[in-house]
Amino acid sequence: MTGVGAAEGGFGIYIHWPFCAAKCPYCDFNSHVRHQPVDQARFAAAFERELSHFADLTKGRTVQSVFLGGGTPSLMEPATVDRILKAVSDRWSMDENVEISLEANPSSVEAERFRGYRAAGVNRVSLGVQSLIDTDLRLLGRLHDARTARTAIETARATFPRLSFDLIYARPGQTLAGWEQELNEAIALAADHLSLYQLTIEEGTPFHTLFHAGKLKMPDQDLGAEFYELTQDVTAAAGLPAYEVSNHARPGAECRHNLVYWRYGDYVGVGPGAHGRITVGVSKLATATERHPETWLENVESHGHALTENAGLSEEEQGDEFLLMGLRLTEGIDLKRYERYASRSIDPLRLAALIEHGMVEEIGENRIRATREGFFVLDAVVADLAA
Repeated sequence: MTGVGAAEGGFGIYIHWPFCAAKCPYCDFNSHVRHQPVDQARFAAAFERELSHFADLTKGRTVQSVFLGGGTPSLMEPATVDRILKAVSDRWSMDENVEISLEANPSSVEAERFRGYRAAGVNRVSLGVQSLIDTDLRLLGRLHDARTARTAIETARATFPRLSFDLIYARPGQTLAGWEQELNEAIALAADHLSLYQLTIEEGTPFHTLFHAGKLKMPDQDLGAEFYELTQDVTAAAGLPAYEVSNHARPGAECRHNLVYWRYGDYVGVGPGAHGRITVGVSKLATATERHPETWLENVESHGHALTENAGLSEEEQGDEFLLMGLRLTEGIDLKRYERYASRSIDPLRLAALIEHGMVEEIGENRIRATREGFFVLDAVVADLAA
């Protein structure tokens, strides 16, 4: 018997490469700096073993997407990427249109290395550009300058069928006019997908310390909202409308792997600190692995996996997660599918109130989505619907 929604939303594989050349001051991801070379062959063997563990739990599934994230996956040798991707294709059936993405930082882009990734099967690259302004790149702790970023974009465009890159906006001292100019330049660089993130202050980061010491001035909430509105207007006018809160694409160029997350599909997460959601039998399981890279490695070598969490989600938890993920998408959610996860309906009075206040709209029978105004307060909208 298959669990609720096992085939809905798709099936993907997430591979976490945890190493970076330097830690950015705004980053709260599970990334680690090592001053000695990493034993890539040993880590690749561990990825193979952990993939085998999850393959046994997800037999018969077809992979629609593979995402190599981090950290900085572009620090991997092409041979390491090739070995990992071969391990995936040896253990699962692969969709004929499978999307295989790799995150890369401009400072580690080399044409020969990129050709090696392409030969290994990578067909989409996501570049961590973050800004096209040198002074802001230094503020963000990036190792590249704007010229290096532009060269990396050109190299990626020449090598891979699909390209995305990230930019961070609402940065300290940034103006709306400056952001509009930078965003238009980014669009002109021929990306068919852009991930545009508003800078947030995350606990445990150097930026958090500086902000609370009064040494980092951030745009206030009203100005942040203006940045968001401007971003939506500029990208939509250029033919890259938002399909998710922070992601914009030309029609057909949406990131399939991210859609697996937001459509509440199943995804295997392997590598240090990776999270997953997989349907096993009638249960939707939440999985997580050991965060520390070397401890993860030793645990996989000893036990075949490094799981620290492997728990079934309750109906309420599944319903809440479905709302939280699906309402980030402009395509919205299917209310009947929510009912199958949560074993209950959304309160019609709460839904009617949100529609009346312009936070949510109906887009066909049994389907709703957050409005642009609702996106500003999405956490509150989700909490109201889940109550």
